Amino acid sequence: MNVFPFIQPQIGIEVKSYPMAREVFWDFERDVPVIKNGQPVFCEGAEAVAVWAYNALQTVRYRHEIFTWDYGCELESLIGQPYSAATKKAEAARYLREALLVNPYITAVTDIRIEFDGKGQLIVSCRIHTLYGEIRVERRGSNV
Repeated sequence: MNVFPFIQPQIGIEVKSYPMAREVFWDFERDVPVIKNGQPVFCEGAEAVAVWAYNALQTVRYRHEIFTWDYGCELESLIGQPYSAATKKAEAARYLREALLVNPYITAVTDIRIEFDGKGQLIVSCRIHTLYGEIRVERRGSNV
């Protein structure tokens, strides 16, 4: 008999239930929403989260009054900064995580790759773990 038995208190783990993620289907090649017969076409699940993530990374945070201050990405703030390439990459990775992890359907952001193309443009890509599985997102963007 143990004088100090291990008693585990009941940990109240609350599992949140979210409605199915739903977004307007996006044509990533042309960077426009998909419209058929004058009506938007919708997608659900992981595809909807991918659309949300793509648009969040394309939107400059704090610039548009229509969006909350939680929505968007601050990558543009790296433009013209006298930081080293390593510092810019580290900041870009942080901005990427901050932009994506506000979405409750996204549980983790991993495998972040930050590169500069030959023209000084920043290319970011990552793997997003969602409630529906993993997806890959890429953003080509601003000169930094």
